[in-house]
Amino acid sequence: FRLALIQLHVSAVKSDNLQRACGLVREASAKGAKLVALPECFNSPYGTQYFKEYAEKIPGESTQKLSEVAKECSIYLIGGRSIPEEDGGKLYNTCTVFGPDGALLAKHRKVHLFDINVPGKIQFKESETLSPGNSFSMFDTPYCKVGLGICYDMRFAEMAQIYSQKGCQLLIYPGAFNMTTGPAHWELLQRGRAVDNQLYVAAVSPARDEKASYVAWGHSTVVNPWGEVIAKAGAEETVVYTDIDLKKLAEIRQQIPILNQKRCDLYGVEMKK
Repeated sequence: FRLALIQLHVSAVKSDNLQRACGLVREASAKGAKLVALPECFNSPYGTQYFKEYAEKIPGESTQKLSEVAKECSIYLIGGRSIPEEDGGKLYNTCTVFGPDGALLAKHRKVHLFDINVPGKIQFKESETLSPGNSFSMFDTPYCKVGLGICYDMRFAEMAQIYSQKGCQLLIYPGAFNMTTGPAHWELLQRGRAVDNQLYVAAVSPARDEKASYVAWGHSTVVNPWGEVIAKAGAEETVVYTDIDLKKLAEIRQQIPILNQKRCDLYGVEMKK
């Protein structure tokens, strides 16, 4: 099946972001994509100072638009970090998934908040305004089961291992790595998660905006279970297409059967919730 990653140029105008995102979703569908993913924070600038201003409840304006375009195009639509979600007085970094009938299939709240300090390069603390999610998020399609993470979640190998144990064959991470961590770790982490778990990994970023307060690395990427980069964007707004070959996944797992060779008598990773 064909996967499309929409590397969107995000502006400060929510309505413009929504309109352009839906237009690119329609374009991807017309080119045969059955599963389409938007980047983290696609409808608002990324930054703790913006989260409260742009926050919505779910369902709300942005998710309603996503539901409508998913149904119109009869696709599975991963809404990136569609919005800062407001719920019960708290804010969450939330990704929604809609099916071909427009129904909400999954809602992933970012589990690991991006609190880092690289002296002289970048300091960021999502926990100043956001609360963490407390659950794994998976959804079924006719093609395969898909596991979700958001950006910083990709650094935590245990999360990907749980998804693999639960039968996921594709992991999707809407993300917005920056100009420090992006060139160092963006592709490396995707390849690591793919090889460790013998599955496909896709990470979709906003396009780079040098004038933004937070500059995203871009380079939306798809990696196959052999650890090969099979599709990759540059920094500009674009749509990345790739065909996900589950037969190749099965062949790799048969050739190097690490998933059946784990020493569960010596170690293990388990899901607690």
